[in-house]
Amino acid sequence: MLKPVNITGRSSTITNSFVNSIIPVIYPSEEEIVEALRILGMDPDDVRCSYCGDKFTEWDHLRPIVKDKRPTGFISEIANLVPACGKCNQSKSGQEWRSWIKGTAPQCPKIRDIPDLPERIKRLEAFEEWRNPTVVNWEEIIDPEIWSSHWENLERLHALMRECQVIADRINQSAAEAVIAKKAASADSPSAVLVRAG
Repeated sequence: MLKPVNITGRSSTITNSFVNSIIPVIYPSEEEIVEALRILGMDPDDVRCSYCGDKFTEWDHLRPIVKDKRPTGFISEIANLVPACGKCNQSKSGQEWRSWIKGTAPQCPKIRDIPDLPERIKRLEAFEEWRNPTVVNWEEIIDPEIWSSHWENLERLHALMRECQVIADRINQSAAEAVIAKKAASADSPSAVLVRAG
């Protein structure tokens, strides 16, 4: 059965949006993409998931950009992006790639028995050595008042979501009671019996 939608259940999505919205995106050149794929052992005409070898569907941040609901300092740039499939990207989430790839998370490469996993790990390590990724020290470069305002906005939004959830729960309960009462009343009417029997 379907479960009721929960407004507060979207809190982590909102938090990730607040972090992701401030992360710079540096677009790579074609040459940089080709070089990154070469290091990962891939043909640009047949790009695969760096972690498992399935068909590539998206780029994943090798080093997480979000940790403990705050930016880690890493950004979206070719030195920190590898081709991935949705299955691996969702399974890895914000975990450190080495512990995840050999761990026990659902859908991780070790659990899926990816046969060439040691070679994939070596390629990812070579990729890490290829370039030093940019690391932003947010407190150094952003005005403290603006920085603080951004996270206060997030907290206010979470508080508003909790308030909205209380009201939504009340509406849901009232609607459920009204629907049940209406069904009970209509079950006693002859027309309802005919419809059910027919």
